[in-house]
Amino acid sequence: MNIVYKSEPERGRQWAELVARLAPEATFRVWPDIGDAQAVDYLIAWQPPDNLMQQFPHLKALFSVGAGADQFDYALLPPELPVVRMIEPGLTQGMVEYVTFAVLGLHRGMPRYLAQQREQRWQTHPVTGAAACRVGVMGAGTLGQAVLGPLVALGYDCAVWSRTEKNVDDVRSYAGEAQLGDFLARSDILVCLLPLTARTEGILNAGLFSQLPPGAALVQAGRGRQLNHADLLTALERQQLSAAVLDVTDPEPLSPEHPFWQHPAIWLTPHIASQTRAESAVRALLDNIRRHQRGEPMVGRVDRARGY
Repeated sequence: MNIVYKSEPERGRQWAELVARLAPEATFRVWPDIGDAQAVDYLIAWQPPDNLMQQFPHLKALFSVGAGADQFDYALLPPELPVVRMIEPGLTQGMVEYVTFAVLGLHRGMPRYLAQQREQRWQTHPVTGAAACRVGVMGAGTLGQAVLGPLVALGYDCAVWSRTEKNVDDVRSYAGEAQLGDFLARSDILVCLLPLTARTEGILNAGLFSQLPPGAALVQAGRGRQLNHADLLTALERQQLSAAVLDVTDPEPLSPEHPFWQHPAIWLTPHIASQTRAESAVRALLDNIRRHQRGEPMVGRVDRARGY
């Protein structure tokens, strides 16, 4: 197998060492050192070159270096070329950690207490138990289902919403547009882990915020283009929302003058919620390549009709 990696060079060097140890029969090169382009079988990238198939005419599959694959321009890709998202334990564990941290922080009022610290104000506020805090997760894929487990174990009243109904243990499931309003009405903390599609772009907007309980909070770890910035600021100003934890924005990074940087009710992190971890990611990549070579389905293959 002949693999080319096109993403962060330092990560690429780590992956090259792991591939050499785990699959010594493979050839692994880090962009721009592509070797013989005619011999390249697999490309793993966040952004492939525009002339992908002209550069790699015998490419057998395109792998995303991360959990998303919405960054690819599918109009430039042959319809028969398999496109595969990264699904690996380290990436999933990272999202579980981040969402658990965010929900706990919002539930216990940490944004308010940090603002009070800056004001040198010592003031306590009532605490409600986890069972009285209703958490709603938008997206019931691999990451969405994974984050629900620890939240249920901590005692939160959890629900999940997706386009099609999913069964998740100890969690109430809502599905489709007809049930979205009921799901939002019982979400004191809303966690967005939806993929980016034409239907989810801009979904976090004034209309959606107005259906949440007054004073609800938002955790956005899906995709930046799902959030309407002006609508979020208005919802915070009107106290429809009390706080937001944002890991993704559009653009990334935000301009220096963007109001999110200094807003007291917003926690902003630089797209770090879920990052691939070298060894588990390489093992997942090699497993998928071997699946492909055996003619078996690859884990995370994108359904282009659905967009994820």
